[in-house]
Amino acid sequence: MQCPGQDSRYWDGAAVFEAKCPKCDHVVEFFKDDSTRKCGNCGNKMINPQMDLGCASYCPYAEQCLGAMPPELLAKKKELLVERVPIEMKRYFESDFKRIGHATKVARYAEKICKEEEAHPVVTTLSAYLHDIGIKESERKYNSSAPKYQHVEGPPVAREILTRLGAEEGIINEVCDIIEHHHSPRQEETINFKVIYDADLIVNLEEKQKESPSSPEHLAKIIEKSFLTKSGQELARKVLEKTSDKGMEAQRREK
Repeated sequence: MQCPGQDSRYWDGAAVFEAKCPKCDHVVEFFKDDSTRKCGNCGNKMINPQMDLGCASYCPYAEQCLGAMPPELLAKKKELLVERVPIEMKRYFESDFKRIGHATKVARYAEKICKEEEAHPVVTTLSAYLHDIGIKESERKYNSSAPKYQHVEGPPVAREILTRLGAEEGIINEVCDIIEHHHSPRQEETINFKVIYDADLIVNLEEKQKESPSSPEHLAKIIEKSFLTKSGQELARKVLEKTSDKGMEAQRREK
């Protein structure tokens, strides 16, 4: 069965449109399923200005449907993948807002560290949103959220989500590898793993400081010894200094 979106029987008048070549202003006719067209006047290869990847952002048969996609559209596909994964994570955790909030914070800090460390933005973002995805199955099977169970249960869930969304096999494998040991650094680690480890550690320490604040001296020692990247360490100091001040103030008020 042909995809209805690509079946011309379902097209309307908007399925064929014209666009001006950005180099010579010559009018080029596009069909909505064209990823690119060559300008008949100057030979410039134009990207379809109205291309909406839609289901192609996650469909495993996108290339058969649309043909070989140019780099610009492949980049767009990755952007859409990054947008869809947090949605899938929230659906998976349903009303577990604590876990959703934790993953969202880790993703936010991972993005900041990633920029400084020149890590892979797609791998780190997907790993951040999915790093604790094994908790639900761990609690269901073992009545525990211990890291050793998360490391076993997380990768299959993450792989199913990423495969369904059409992620590249290499990205899926690396994300699953990070999830598989995200609490336990190996002797040699990739920069992508280090970004996730540090971002997760910041959020864990931040949550702990809100519940039971450590002294500034003790916190400083943890920050000095525990982080895998300089950027993660610096971000931790900024974030945890504010959290520590608020926690200590709350304790004084209670007394």
